[in-house]
Formats: sequence, C-alpha cells, structure tokens
Amino acid sequence: METSLIWKSVLGEIELNVDPSIYATWFKKTRLLSFDNQKLIVGVPNAFAQRQLETQFQPLVKKALVKNKISDQDLVYRIISHASSKTEEGDSTQINNGVNFGKSNQIGRNRWAQAYQQGLNPKYTFETFITGSGNDLAHAACQAVVNNLGSKYNPLFVYGGVGIGKTHLIQAAGNAILAHKPQLQVVYVTIEQFVQEFTNAIRYKQVGDFTRCYRNADILIIDDIQFIANKEKTQEEFFHTFNVLHEAGKQIIISSDKPPHAIPTLEARLQSRFEMGMTIDMQVPDLETRCAILKAKADKINLKIESECVEFLASHISTNIRVLEGALNQLNAFCEAHQIVLATPQLAQQIFEKHFIKSKNPRITPKQVIEKVAQHYHLKTSELLSPKRDKDIVLPRQIAMYLLRQHLHLSYPRVAKSLNRKDHTTAIHSVDKIKKQILYNHELKEALIELKQALNF
Repeated sequence: METSLIWKSVLGEIELNVDPSIYATWFKKTRLLSFDNQKLIVGVPNAFAQRQLETQFQPLVKKALVKNKISDQDLVYRIISHASSKTEEGDSTQINNGVNFGKSNQIGRNRWAQAYQQGLNPKYTFETFITGSGNDLAHAACQAVVNNLGSKYNPLFVYGGVGIGKTHLIQAAGNAILAHKPQLQVVYVTIEQFVQEFTNAIRYKQVGDFTRCYRNADILIIDDIQFIANKEKTQEEFFHTFNVLHEAGKQIIISSDKPPHAIPTLEARLQSRFEMGMTIDMQVPDLETRCAILKAKADKINLKIESECVEFLASHISTNIRVLEGALNQLNAFCEAHQIVLATPQLAQQIFEKHFIKSKNPRITPKQVIEKVAQHYHLKTSELLSPKRDKDIVLPRQIAMYLLRQHLHLSYPRVAKSLNRKDHTTAIHSVDKIKKQILYNHELKEALIELKQALNF
C-alpha cells in the first residue's frame, strides 16, 4: 500500500466503528507524518487528543492497523500546529512538543476549540429539523438563541426522552452560529467526554489547561448533562466553568433526558443555574410530525414509499425517532436487495411484524388515561367527564386532554369527544395552556412525570 494511503485506510476502518461525533473530535484532524518498518508517527492537533488516543483508543487504532495488514508497529502521536494539520499529505508539517494554552499562545487555545467545532455534525441543521407540536417551542428557542447570543435564554436547557431530536436541535444551533459568526469558538461536547477529559486532566496534571480551554469558549453546548449525576468533582468544575462563561455573557446550551430538578444528586447550586434561563420540555413528535420526518428521510435516500406505509411505520414506532429512521433504512435496504420499486404497508408488516410490532406494549386507551388522571387527583372519572367547571376539576381535565393529544396523538376533535366536550377548540385551548404552564410550574411538571411513568409513556 502507498504510504499516502495508509492512514486514510486506517481512518476509514475506524470511522465505521465509532460514533460520528467521536470520529470528528478525535480522529478527523489526525494525519500520518512518517512511516517505516519500525515506527508509525501520527500527527494530532493538541495534547488532549494525544492523551485520548494513547489511553482510550489505542486498541481500536491497532486493530484497524492489523486489518490493513500493518502490524508490529511502534505507534507514536506527535502534536502538530493547527494550520499545518490542514495541509495535504506530503506537505511540510510543524511538530510541537506540547500546547501552551496561556495568554501568549492564542493559536494553541483556538486549536483546542476548533477540535470541538469539528465535533458538530454538519447534517444537523435547522433546515433538516422537522418541527411539530412537540418540539416547535424548543426549535423557536434555539433560533432565538442564535440571534441573541448570551442575552436571551441563557442558559437554554432542553430536555426530553431518548431519540426525539435533542442532539439534532442543539447541534443545529451550533452550526447556525458558526455559519453566521465563524470567528466564534463554539465548543460542543457530551458530558461523558467532559468527564473523561477532566479525569485525564487531573491524572496528567493539566487541570489548568483544561479549565482555560472550556472557559475561553464563546458558546458552550453540553449534551446529556444528566450523566453528571454522582460526579461531585466534575459538578464543582462545571459549576465554576458555567459561572465564568455566564458572567462573561457567553451562551450556554444544555440537553438532558430529564429536567434539572429530576437529575439525581445534582447540586442545588447547579440546578438553580440550569433553571435561571429557559427550560423547555421536548415532547415525542406527534403522528403528523413522525410522518413528515419519514417522508423527508425517504426523499433523501430516494426510497419510493406509499403514504399508507409511512403512516403504518409512524403509528407503530411512536417514542424514538432514531428507531423510526432505522426502520426506514432497513426497509430501504430490503427493497434494494430484492429490487422492489415501491414500499407498501404490506411489505413493512412482513419485515417488521416479528420485531417492533409484535413486541410493542399494548396500546393505552383514552379511557385508561382519563382514569389514571382522575385517580392521581383523587377524583371520579365521571367528574372529569361532567360539565362541572370547578377549579379542582378543570386542571386535571386539561391535563387529560394534554396527555391524549401529546402521547396518544389523538386529533383535537377526538380529544374533545373523549372528555365529553362538544367543541374541539376547548381541547386546543387546554393543550396549549398546559404546554405553557409546564415551562414554569414545577408542581405541574412533577404531576406529568408521575402520570407518564404510571401510563408507561
């Protein structure tokens, strides 16, 4: 194999086996510096990348080398300048012994932040994000942040279940910021990466470098903050980083699978700071939104699919968009393998009936939702269905309508009919009211969390 192709082949193998964000953060900016029978020297952009590759990814890299018939090599990582790392194979490369993150070396600091800018997935944009009733508020808030950095909704805290688009949305905000202001340092990182890097910084006595890197960010985007639970030292470090950035007017965007007050062992001072800006609950996309997502995805991969097939998939996979898109990819692969030109609901049922369809939990009925809400508020079901307008009945009735719409994805007329209301505008008003109140009413949020758990939503 030609020397110039060796590392490209290794990177290709690695890319198939790691998450895209990990590849972009730790591997994309590496390059082969030299290769002979005794030693393989690979250039990396900074000291932390060097540590991660040496400590976390060495087995993965060596496995990729073996697959490319390169074995028994002494693998060495050397830090190269950021400007040089952009050059093509064969150009001269400046090799540094380390990175100075002090005031005298602005290039070193920028190089660190640049690695995280590259961690943003360019496919995650506002244009490719499908909005609906469950995520339109979060979408609007992210756009408002892009246009009012550090001054509106700071921090922006977005939370919701797994696979509903939180990562897409917060990365879309990061990509939009870079598109308008490429000079800014946009740092995107999962909290797991943050924890690992902080641990390594302590281990290798580079805490000062670590803190300067994060605290010099203009925009800090943290994904899956819930994993900071039970990590006292990391919480303390993140608390100080948060304060430095917020006091400097820098924008902070955070995602989680639960609201701040529901994250176990989260320090009260962090909880209060997470809640000082805008906290938004992203809901599972409704049926119409899921159908729109599937149609957009099908168009992108050139899959011809009947509308009934789209509805079939969207109605059977209602809680996780990644699973939904995965099912569409599987359907597409089946069509390509068997030269089928049009995907039908019969074909989808044939493929998936032994997987998600038969294993799916029995569908919750509107009656069960109403009964559970009545039970939670110590009411009779008949009271929720009655024309009474007592204060202690109206709110539970509105909550029942909200759950029927957001989680059973009933049309507004069906929601109204389920609660014996004649006018569906009552349902529209009730759902909108609950959506607004959960942004600031913690008691209501807690009640909804308990009800969702009781109903397995």
